[in-house]
Amino acid sequence: MRDFVRSLDGTLPGKFEVTREGIVHDFMAPTRQHELTVLRLRKRLEKVMPEELVAHTGEPDVEDAAEGVMRHPDVMVIAEGDMEGEGAFDPRTLVAAVEVVSRSSPENDWGGKVRDYPLPGIPVYAVFDPRTGSGAVFTDIHPTPVGPRYATRKDFGYGEEVTIADWTIPTDGLPRYTDDGVGAPEAAS
Repeated sequence: MRDFVRSLDGTLPGKFEVTREGIVHDFMAPTRQHELTVLRLRKRLEKVMPEELVAHTGEPDVEDAAEGVMRHPDVMVIAEGDMEGEGAFDPRTLVAAVEVVSRSSPENDWGGKVRDYPLPGIPVYAVFDPRTGSGAVFTDIHPTPVGPRYATRKDFGYGEEVTIADWTIPTDGLPRYTDDGVGAPEAAS
């Protein structure tokens, strides 16, 4: 599946990822609100993290072939040194994965990635949802009969501070999706 997904790069719109259940296709291009949220989260994280860590928003994917998972988080908290080399990032080197919920496939961020990210050991998964102005941080991977799962979920609303791994950032001023496609920032509380 990985080779098939890579063969599609640049030929069809959207983003393809591999899960245990098959291929996920987010066929919509990210909106301005989505990309602005990603940018603001990256900047806020990098302001409070140690210099050797980065909040990376580019390529490549994160892959664990043994688990059958190839994903591409919107923001990957990773040591700069772990970015060296060739191929996909090893998910065990990620400190955290951050996703901004896509308007076209929210179930992927709230369902599939909550299931997939603990499989290769990504210790923290944070979800920001511009549809609702809320989110959650998942932590504490533990074994279950169906495989590793996050044991702890901490919900938050835009305007509150949120802790991702060891760092706390504000969520005020993050854009929201609106029906007309133009995002309005959430008012700070």
